[in-house]
Amino acid sequence: MIELQAISLRAGQFSLDQVSFKIESGRYAVLMGKTGRGKTTILEAICGLRRVVAGKIFIHSTEVTHWLPAERGVGYVPQDLALFPTYTVRGHLEFALKIRRWSRPKIDERTDELAEQLGVTHLLNRTIDGLSGGESQRVALGRALSFYPSVLLLDEPLSALDADTRWEMQGLLKSLTDAHDVTTLHITHNQEEATALADVSYQLCDGRVEKLESKHDQASSR
Repeated sequence: MIELQAISLRAGQFSLDQVSFKIESGRYAVLMGKTGRGKTTILEAICGLRRVVAGKIFIHSTEVTHWLPAERGVGYVPQDLALFPTYTVRGHLEFALKIRRWSRPKIDERTDELAEQLGVTHLLNRTIDGLSGGESQRVALGRALSFYPSVLLLDEPLSALDADTRWEMQGLLKSLTDAHDVTTLHITHNQEEATALADVSYQLCDGRVEKLESKHDQASSR
């Protein structure tokens, strides 16, 4: 579960005030809205990279407003992926596990499991140089999911991909998030992508996050 209660944020001259919304546990939520309206700022606040001026943030009913990013149990894939140029694919998948001091056997087991799920086993010893867009997205997603986060935040993860690769990645995203039972918030400008992935959709407009009709709502109204 992700819940924002009347949060206010500042980023230079930009600000958001009194933003509130809630995503139930296990749901795949999509947040849409025009460029520059604060969608990324909201993600950064949830994962602890942006200070909240006022209001509260809850993850699975626990207030985390002032927790450090590493304490929140959040996996994050930024729009630019933020992959490390000197790391191999294996190094990326191991990164969060080493920080959390997993044992070497458990790191190896989890890395091999993730690589198989992501279809990158043959790339484990490669650095990111030369990886395709889709392969890079898989590595970034694997790094974010490696430590079994309770929440996954995705900032336009498919925007730079061609249509065929985007379609393939949509299926992978849905299967992995379902398998990990992770509450997901995904930013996109692509309505087709939102329709394919979202259990529930939100729109950021004029500083307010409004819930749109969900698949569940549509089914209930029939």
